Amino acid sequence: MRAGKVVLALDGMGGDRAPDVVVNGADIARERYPGTTFLLFGDPAKLKPLVDKRKGLAQALEIVPAEDAVLADDKPSFALRRRRKSSMWLACQAAAEGRADTVVSAGNTGALLAISMFAMRMVEGVDRPALASFLPSSRGETVMLDLGANIECDADNLAQFAVMGSVFAQVLLGLDAPTVGLLNVGSEELKGHEEIRLAASMLRNVNSPVNFHGFVEGNDIGTGAVDVVVTDGFTGNVALKAIEGTAKLLMGRNGFVRDAFRTSTFAKIGYLFAAGAWTKLAKRVDPRRYNGGVFLGLDGVCVKSHGGTDDLGFAYAIGVAVDMVRYEYKSKLVEGLAKLHQVTSAAEAAGALEATGGAT
Repeated sequence: MRAGKVVLALDGMGGDRAPDVVVNGADIARERYPGTTFLLFGDPAKLKPLVDKRKGLAQALEIVPAEDAVLADDKPSFALRRRRKSSMWLACQAAAEGRADTVVSAGNTGALLAISMFAMRMVEGVDRPALASFLPSSRGETVMLDLGANIECDADNLAQFAVMGSVFAQVLLGLDAPTVGLLNVGSEELKGHEEIRLAASMLRNVNSPVNFHGFVEGNDIGTGAVDVVVTDGFTGNVALKAIEGTAKLLMGRNGFVRDAFRTSTFAKIGYLFAAGAWTKLAKRVDPRRYNGGVFLGLDGVCVKSHGGTDDLGFAYAIGVAVDMVRYEYKSKLVEGLAKLHQVTSAAEAAGALEATGGAT
């Protein structure tokens, strides 16, 4: 960050509706975050006409030529080897080299994770990155991770995710001591597999860097029982897709709510009288407001926008990136990880001493 200003590297060619959505989203974000500037990577012949249509955007944005683009069906290994001149790769490289403070892309998720890990590396004390985002709940918003970056996780991974998620909630939700829960098949201490129980024992330590609530179940996500829900990427992705599917089933274009109000003339009239309330509800659950997953644990800030989002959704993803930089996520994460390391080191030393019968 340069004197309070944030420079964002944007993958101009990534996403289902790029480059239009990227350029228009940058223009919306520019008005919301005065002083923010952009490095827009991609094909100048496609990008410049779109930028020129937006009054004043050219003054806050520099187009950086990229002769290639990562495709939606590119495998991560292929993108690493063969897409080094792509808009995604060059944007990640700019963030890694300090020419930008953060990178935002709506492109191929697997490729973005692989490229950002290669370019930025990991923060010391983190073994794996985790994809985190936040969801609406009855109490406000709930952070959830991992949402798909790691299919299998051990106890150390889960404990690190807890620290990363806690700091994420502090930065984006403005919480001083967010409560953290491990997603499990029950709330009792003996429930779940060994790795999740080991992670819980680390986080219950009196010197733990997180405000650990304990185990939570799937139905606790929507109630906001905790501020941060931690799980492995397999479970997290399944839970996220189930939540999204349920929301569409209820509120989608052909969802249950719309069908119910089409059943009779009186139902249609009732819908008209309640139009204001339905508009408020639609805004509350609008997925664009929650767009912008972050690969936590990287030695840099990389935000993944949903590939099919629109202009406003991409602007929200940019907003997540700006807040991550302005509120110094990385420095707070390093501090939290150092405390976790102290806790685990002390536990390991105590375990070794017990194994030797206390001999010195």
